[in-house]
Amino acid sequence: MYADGAQHLSNALQHNMTLVTLNLKSNYIGAVGAQHMSDALRHNTGLTTLYLESNAIDDIAAQHYANALQHNTTLTTLDIHFNQIEHVGAEHLGDALRHNTTLIILNLESNHIGPVGAQHLSDALQYNKTLTILNLGYNDIGDVAAQHLGDGLLYNTTLTTLNLRTNKIGDVTARHLADALRYNTTLTTLELQFNKIGDIGVQHLADALQRNATLTTLDLQSNPIGEIGAQHLAHALQHNTTLVTLNLSTNEIGDVGAQHLAYALQHNTTLTTLELASSGIGYVGAQHLSDALLHNTTLTTLVLQNSYQMGDVGAQHLAYALQHNKTLTILNLGNIRCEVVGAQHLADALRCNTTLTTLDLWCNDIGYVGGQHFSDALQHNRVTVTISSTVSCH
Repeated sequence: MYADGAQHLSNALQHNMTLVTLNLKSNYIGAVGAQHMSDALRHNTGLTTLYLESNAIDDIAAQHYANALQHNTTLTTLDIHFNQIEHVGAEHLGDALRHNTTLIILNLESNHIGPVGAQHLSDALQYNKTLTILNLGYNDIGDVAAQHLGDGLLYNTTLTTLNLRTNKIGDVTARHLADALRYNTTLTTLELQFNKIGDIGVQHLADALQRNATLTTLDLQSNPIGEIGAQHLAHALQHNTTLVTLNLSTNEIGDVGAQHLAYALQHNTTLTTLELASSGIGYVGAQHLSDALLHNTTLTTLVLQNSYQMGDVGAQHLAYALQHNKTLTILNLGNIRCEVVGAQHLADALRCNTTLTTLDLWCNDIGYVGGQHFSDALQHNRVTVTISSTVSCH
């Protein structure tokens, strides 16, 4: 489309009051086009959702959109991820958020706002009363600025989702976020995957979870969390009554960490989804989790894919649990190096299990015989079993 196309569209939007969603993804309208769109947003009273992903939006363009937000009273969703916004543009957007009273969702993922830009947005959060979802993933924020975001959460009373994935934040930031969680009463989803939070940072978050009564989703995938961190989280799960989804995939949990989490599952009554893919859990950890499934009555989804050391023995332990568990509906055992023997145990479990709806066994070597076991079992059960070739899986 480019800038000239944006001008024509802007002219139309100043008169059209029925269009509510506009997707301009990958049109490279740039700063000039942004000025035209900004003019339209000042007058348009119908548009509620605007997608501007991959449009060469820089700081100047961001300033135009920020100016529009200070006057527009209908836009609720602004998606400007995968652009070129740096700290100056973030400052303008932060200023706009101090005054705007309608925007609910702001997606700034994969820009270059850095620590200074994040601080401006953090300051705005202390005054904004409408934003509920803020996505700042992939912005190279770092620890110092992320601490300011934690401070912003102490005063903000509307934000429900904060995405800080892939921002080089570590234990220090985790402590500040934990301090905020002790007092914040609105945040329900915190995404911290692909960062540098270790056992010390997780300890702070776990301590906060024992007091927090609103967070429902915590994503810590791909952080250097070990068995000690898992122990801290497990202790928190024994007391927390609101968390429903916990993602610890691609960490260093191991069998000992799995044992701690399994013990927590025997007492926790709210967690429904636990993801432990690629976390170094073997057949011993599988046995602990199996024991937990014999007692837990709330977990519905358990993800254990890429647990290479589970093998047939781990599959056997989990199969035993499936014969007695009445709540689990999704079990992902993809690429755990399960073969025919493990497949037979799992298939036998499906003959009597009445709640599991999805069993994922992609990239396992169960072969024709293992497949036959499942074929026979599924004549009595309606579980969806996903089995794929082992080619290129290991």
